[in-house]
Amino acid sequence: MSTSHRATPTPIRADGSRHRIVAAVSMTSAAVLATAGFTALGSVFDYPDILKEPTATILDRYREHPTTVSAWFLVLTVSAALLAPTAVSLGRLVAGRLGRWVTGVGVAAAVVQVVGLSRWVLFVPGLSSDARRPDRAADALHRFELLHTWLGEALGETVGYALTATFTLLVIRGLGQLPRRVRLLGASAAVLVATGVLIQLGLEVAELTNFVGYLAWSLWLVVLSVVLWRGRR
Repeated sequence: MSTSHRATPTPIRADGSRHRIVAAVSMTSAAVLATAGFTALGSVFDYPDILKEPTATILDRYREHPTTVSAWFLVLTVSAALLAPTAVSLGRLVAGRLGRWVTGVGVAAAVVQVVGLSRWVLFVPGLSSDARRPDRAADALHRFELLHTWLGEALGETVGYALTATFTLLVIRGLGQLPRRVRLLGASAAVLVATGVLIQLGLEVAELTNFVGYLAWSLWLVVLSVVLWRGRR
């Protein structure tokens, strides 16, 4: 008589009340801040569509509301940074090697996105001022383009999308006792977010699918927060 073996879900650690709370608060805060940041930047800076414009146009638009734009990018940076405590806490809830992967990939996702977004707070204000000076304008525009290409598009966005999607799938695998709908929402969001890596290859539809993915991912963060909060001891 043959016996079939089925993989059993990784159990959520029962002694993780504090980690549940930290993860829930961090995820909810990240989702709220990200939503507020993107909404505000879309209103005052036409973000992210403005990034398709020539560099000089981007900086001209930035100079219309420099303090406000940088402040809201700081909000987005904080939102991205909150993925680090989220990853550490969720990693503690998952037993074994998978838990370490959850933590490592999540923290890496936080770091690359913080680096990418922080350029708007640390570098763009100075570059914007230099771009108005004839003797510095060419160099300022060149430096902006380098930062935008490497810290923004390559690191913060492309690598960030891949790491965020991978982190999400690892969490779903690690917290195997999550409700089916929560797992499905997270997996769908991860796949859509991951399509963002195709944007740099010229696949325009990826911009839309990535955007929808992040909306779904923010919702998933809140839903997962509720699940973890209710499960605390």
